Amino acid sequence: MSDVTPAPASPARLAMVVAWPAFLSACLLEAAVFALVDPLELSWAGGPLGWTRQAVYTAGFFVFWAAGLLSGVLSVWLLRQGEPGARVPVTG
Repeated sequence: MSDVTPAPASPARLAMVVAWPAFLSACLLEAAVFALVDPLELSWAGGPLGWTRQAVYTAGFFVFWAAGLLSGVLSVWLLRQGEPGARVPVTG
């Protein structure tokens, strides 16, 4: 066992570590949700949404992807808070 600390990951690598799993989870969630929900039956403010199926699929995918990205970014941020030299807020 060595006490060598690994070099910090590059920003591009961190971006891909977050974006790729978020993309894959958005794909799976999109398939699961729209296997059960017909986009043409969606309503907004008491009336029909008025979007095409493809527009709803696209918007849904990007919403799911954004949720996955937010989750991944939060995880990376929390991991980096424990790194030496990270700024920790002072309380009290």
